Amino acid sequence: MEKVRVHIIVSGRVQGVGYRNNTFKQAKKIGVNGWVRNLGDGKVEAVFEGGKQEVEKIINWAKKGPLFANISDFKIEWQEPKEEFKNFEIK
Repeated sequence: MEKVRVHIIVSGRVQGVGYRNNTFKQAKKIGVNGWVRNLGDGKVEAVFEGGKQEVEKIINWAKKGPLFANISDFKIEWQEPKEEFKNFEIK
């Protein structure tokens, strides 16, 4: 199975709407590893690593986010997988 890794930064109304918790739940459900955290400027940053299909699935979810999120910008950078994560966590 091809492994991939992405680094995303999500802008808009993404803090205070359950974005991190829902990202955590989705990542566990889909089966990707990595982390998610709030940034001081109101954005959310995450790294997802896993199978290509699973990572594409979590990216598609992250572009919409939970119900009350309002995404204004979505930056994505594909990286070489490092396989350093054993699970997914909220930082």
